[in-house]
Amino acid sequence: MPHALHPHESERIRLALGRLKLNTDGRRHPFENTLSLVALACGVVAIVSGLIVSAHMVASWAGATGFLLGMYSQYVSATTPERSLNILAIVMSFVGVATGIYHGGFIP
Repeated sequence: MPHALHPHESERIRLALGRLKLNTDGRRHPFENTLSLVALACGVVAIVSGLIVSAHMVASWAGATGFLLGMYSQYVSATTPERSLNILAIVMSFVGVATGIYHGGFIP
């Protein structure tokens, strides 16, 4: 049987989840949000695979893609949380592409 949350706990969880919004202006931005999240995903893939020497191609391509997507996403972003996520994605992608290039670059 699942544990029932105390009323104060459920309110605290709802408030915490309410802070995790990219659309702080009250409008929907599906294209901009998708760009930000895809750039962040590329950055995560790039930085993780950049730590693995044999995955230098994945790190290089994912990092370059995430960097370019992040830059374009920064250009078209509409809210401050989107911009913050874009900066994180750009930095992660840059570090990933740099380590990928250091370990061997874009080609095998």
